[in-house]
Amino acid sequence: MTTIDDRIRGALDEDDRAFLASLDNSRGLFTQLGDSLGGPLGGWAKLVFAMTFVMAAAMFYCVWQMFAASELRETILWATGTVALVMSIGFLKDWLFSRMNMFTILREVKRLQVQVALLESERD
Repeated sequence: MTTIDDRIRGALDEDDRAFLASLDNSRGLFTQLGDSLGGPLGGWAKLVFAMTFVMAAAMFYCVWQMFAASELRETILWATGTVALVMSIGFLKDWLFSRMNMFTILREVKRLQVQVALLESERD
């Protein structure tokens, strides 16, 4: 630990210590996912989450039909549908995981704001 870390920890009151301790806990995937379903874009996140499951079901149906197809043309069409759905699911998951990453970064920025404010108040 550096001396600045020691000074910051010394300047904290109990509420601030509890807040920083809660930030230090490693947060699992499901906790982060639950956090991303709230907030100003929570409705969109819920829609993306639901659409991912709907598209996954449609993808499995396309795979089933692709293997059950009797003609080459049908097989190619079902395979094309499968590839399109896999890519769509990937884009939706990318958006959702980017949102989760954004919340993680915002938590760290908030943590830094608290530390800087406490350090500034100690200096005054």
